[in-house]
Amino acid sequence: MTEIDSDALLPNDRVKEAVLEGEITQLSRGAGNRYAEAGDTFVLEGTRFGVTDVETRTLGDLTDADARREGSPSLEAYKARMEKVHPGNFEWDPTSEIRTYRFERTD
Repeated sequence: MTEIDSDALLPNDRVKEAVLEGEITQLSRGAGNRYAEAGDTFVLEGTRFGVTDVETRTLGDLTDADARREGSPSLEAYKARMEKVHPGNFEWDPTSEIRTYRFERTD
């Protein structure tokens, strides 16, 4: 178990704020890098979080429940958000490998 820098896992301030508010409890990132391991912890504004699970999957494995954990109301909304935040740099390919990181408050 290692304490990681929250910047390594959480890509921007909007995501960090949503994690603090409990709107995001999971984040999927490209499988090229491994940002955390299950059991790792990170701190946001004095609040500690623990990484509970890290799973390698594909975009096609994601469900509406995953999208809600990632802060979107549905999988379709999540897809649209990913295309918007990665303009010209992202195409929804159901076979693309991702890593899903799940976390929760520990204090």
